[in-house]
Amino acid sequence: MVRDKEGNDHIRNWMRNRNTVEFLGLWETIHNPNFKPVEFDTFRKQAGLNNFNLTPKKWIETTNALGIVSKSGRYGGTYAHKDLAFEFGAWISPMFKLLLIKEFQRLKEIETNRYNLEWNVKRILSKTNYHIHTDAIKEHIIPKMDYAKNDEWIAYAEEADLLNVAMFDCKAKDWREANPKHAEKGLNIRDFSSINELVVLSNLENLNAIMISENIDKSDRFKQLKKIAISQLNTLDNTDFMKSLKRLNEKIYIDEEKRLKRK
Repeated sequence: MVRDKEGNDHIRNWMRNRNTVEFLGLWETIHNPNFKPVEFDTFRKQAGLNNFNLTPKKWIETTNALGIVSKSGRYGGTYAHKDLAFEFGAWISPMFKLLLIKEFQRLKEIETNRYNLEWNVKRILSKTNYHIHTDAIKEHIIPKMDYAKNDEWIAYAEEADLLNVAMFDCKAKDWREANPKHAEKGLNIRDFSSINELVVLSNLENLNAIMISENIDKSDRFKQLKKIAISQLNTLDNTDFMKSLKRLNEKIYIDEEKRLKRK
């Protein structure tokens, strides 16, 4: 970090600072069981005085420090643990300090956006007595229709409903009638689907188009689409659980019941 002819002076000036000595001592206290606190306390009391001088070698030999390493010779130099290097960089360069702060904030924001939902999921699942699958907490209802036992509807079904039943076990009209408030807002069953369900639905649309071009009977197409939907959803949900979550209301995002049924 300091390659010019004043590199050693920069390090010594940094180590003369009282805040630096406090920081070095705190780091060693946390990470070094053999650190000598009495010798450190002597440095801490002297730090900041005009006649106080501290070099890496003196610091290491006196306090048995581990965070800084100082070697002489051709391949020698002063090296430090990254915690201490960041502190030194922040002291020697205001720009480095600002960029370090910005980068930390950026990474924490990414981490929060990525894991806040997962954290909420684990917290909810940990409450074993919390029934997340009761109709009382759901803001939308998926009608319980048994289209598998009676396939007469297939002859009159539009292709969109063929896909909806294969994917969701529910026609669009049935869902709208069961959820009039959402229907009035222009929402449909796909607005409450998980990412994995939407991916599989897109695949089913393509497969259905191919089967139509091959003149496959609608009833046979439905059976194949239903089988493929179950298989692909199980594969995707087991691969990425987070993408299998679906919205039940403004606070609850889990619908594990349907996923477990497919297994």
